[in-house]
Amino acid sequence: MKIAKKLLLALLVLFIAMQFYQPKKNHAQGNHTEQFLTETNPPKEVKIILQQTCYDCHSNTTEYPWYNNIAPISYWLADHVKDGKKHLNFSDWKNYSIKKKDHKLEEVMEMVEDGEMPLKEYTWTHQEAKLSDEQRNHVIAWVKATRALYQLNQQPK
Repeated sequence: MKIAKKLLLALLVLFIAMQFYQPKKNHAQGNHTEQFLTETNPPKEVKIILQQTCYDCHSNTTEYPWYNNIAPISYWLADHVKDGKKHLNFSDWKNYSIKKKDHKLEEVMEMVEDGEMPLKEYTWTHQEAKLSDEQRNHVIAWVKATRALYQLNQQPK
């Protein structure tokens, strides 16, 4: 019993200490997705879908929920954002080659078609991020049209 109390006390002290050392937040200044939006020109409904379902994890600005201020949740969310940006970062679109942009859009299409994105963990707390079949079809149609333009630009002249 004495060991359990010491262990519980140590865990409580650790929990409290973690609250003072939060991970760095993902906040960029300015219009961080402007290059992506200008180049890919998504229709209005797709822009809204991207904002509600993608940008929090796949851009340089995240809209954090209130519970992000509680460790260890803050560390878990920071890891999700870091991992999401590693796979695709709409804010870095200008730095991708045409071939890479085409490939990233192909991955977007596959993930949306398969229902892998947005992540279930995200839609639990962001109900607006759950995509209907119609929304999926809008995203897929836009991706196909945009990829066709990139593939034209990749052809030798």
